[in-house]
Amino acid sequence: MNRQGFIYAFFVIVAGVFLALGTRCAYLQIQRHEFYTAKALGQQRAMVPLKGSRGVILDRCGRVLAASNRVRTVFADPSMVRDPKETAVQLASIIEMPAHKICGKIVDSKSSHYVRIKDDIDPNASQLARNLYGINIQYNWQRYYPAGNLMCHVIGFTDPYGKGKAGLEYSYDSLLAGITLKQEFLADSARRPIRPLASEVVNWKKLHGRGLILTLDATIQEFTRHALAEQVKKFEAESGLAIVAEAKTGAILAMVSVPDFDPADRGNATDVQLCNHAVIDQYEPGSILKPIVVALGLDAGVIRKDEIIYCEDGLFRSPPGGPRFKPVDEYNYHKYGNLTPKGILINSSNVGMAKIGLRLKAQRLYDGLRLFGFASKVGIPLPGEATGLLREVDHPVYPWGGNDITRIPAGHGLSVSALQMVRAYCILANEGRVVQPYLIEAVVDANGMPDTRRSGYRVANQLGYIIDPDIARWVVQDAMVAVVDEGSGKQAKLDRWTVFGKTGTAEIAREDGRGYTNENVASFIGGAPAEDPAIITLVSIRKPNRKIGRPTGGTVSAPVVGQIIENTLDYFVLSRGWIAAPQTEE
Repeated sequence: MNRQGFIYAFFVIVAGVFLALGTRCAYLQIQRHEFYTAKALGQQRAMVPLKGSRGVILDRCGRVLAASNRVRTVFADPSMVRDPKETAVQLASIIEMPAHKICGKIVDSKSSHYVRIKDDIDPNASQLARNLYGINIQYNWQRYYPAGNLMCHVIGFTDPYGKGKAGLEYSYDSLLAGITLKQEFLADSARRPIRPLASEVVNWKKLHGRGLILTLDATIQEFTRHALAEQVKKFEAESGLAIVAEAKTGAILAMVSVPDFDPADRGNATDVQLCNHAVIDQYEPGSILKPIVVALGLDAGVIRKDEIIYCEDGLFRSPPGGPRFKPVDEYNYHKYGNLTPKGILINSSNVGMAKIGLRLKAQRLYDGLRLFGFASKVGIPLPGEATGLLREVDHPVYPWGGNDITRIPAGHGLSVSALQMVRAYCILANEGRVVQPYLIEAVVDANGMPDTRRSGYRVANQLGYIIDPDIARWVVQDAMVAVVDEGSGKQAKLDRWTVFGKTGTAEIAREDGRGYTNENVASFIGGAPAEDPAIITLVSIRKPNRKIGRPTGGTVSAPVVGQIIENTLDYFVLSRGWIAAPQTEE
């Protein structure tokens, strides 16, 4: 090839190369413009999640029961970490975490852009960590519970990711949870946020969850927990529960279950500790049901207040021509003769109650107990609330018979929850008007203002009377006061306040349903002052040790109720300037 031909060929080749480069540039600039622009911007931008805090939970006095602290979380972007081993070694000394664990999290991460390394880092460590390529800091919220064990069963707890797992934290998870948004930031070469790209300012209060104000009072809760825990320990019992409620409104002032646990260390808690016995337990109430049945009998007109009922000297057999039932005897083989309805309650006569049940008959007894709310949930917003068990009279498999009519009035052959018993006694204390116990006083926003879109948390005195007010007053102010003054409830008696109430001792049924064990539940439920009831208090202690003392409601639970009532009413006087009618001297 001559010199001229060589030059011509060279220029053709060069022109071809430039043409190819121009074509490629045109392709990249025109056809692939959006793709590469997005890719370039992606390297310059970082999406940072902004999460509002979980709403607070407060007691009725504004004391914090659950809240969230803002904490720093170290995370890695695996796509930006050049050498996981070297990065892990450098980060280990900063956040005091083993290097092999850090390296494992980065290498094994299923996400190519985010892996959580460690929470709750102090400010100095977070600044040092941010200097490492591919390592960044995220701000999160960590739940804490200032009251510790005190409110653990009611408040519940969340998992490490802020999801409600028990108690009110679970029931109101969607309401309490904050909103999470993603905000776009300009990032440096290590993908660390520099400044927000969006011009608008984030309103953090709109991201925060709503809060709850409870009817519980932490001071009364402490009175109640201390008294109950001491007695459970003294009698070496399996568990115990206590509830304190305002008699007229049904507001729950205290709800305690022991043994309990620390929400900050719940991983070491046993099933018995985690169990909220005040809500999920259902058991035969025993004699604490008797005042309800006496009130039903008086209201139905089948007995009179001054009527004398012969109690068969301690053993009642089926009368000729009447319904057949197993003989009814008295607790501890007592022998009672003639008793009035008040005397039946003072002496807790099973025979007297059996005769009242026979007069009421099955359907009227069943209907009356249902009116008082038995076999129906109270509706407290806590998971696992027990329904109780009260068979229908014409149950297709187990219809009522003579044994039901004579034993249910004494609190056997049915099961109740603690909340149902509190509701029933609130009705008596409220002169026969229906009372709906409740736990939530208000829902508030991040500013502490009530959320007017949500209502129905407080419901009381809306359904009228279910028994005659005069009968309800007599049962409370006369019959049940006499139980405390003269009968088995003497250990609940107080000098300053007129206490009313009823003891109950019920054997625990066998799991196979065939009879009873030799263990029992000892209960006492009452209130004060009898002239104008302010509170109702229930204490039930399961399986007290028989070797320590008589495992009865009067011995085990009545002293606890007396202590709780005295402390609570004294607290009302000091904190509210509350004044009640003085006790009439005998």
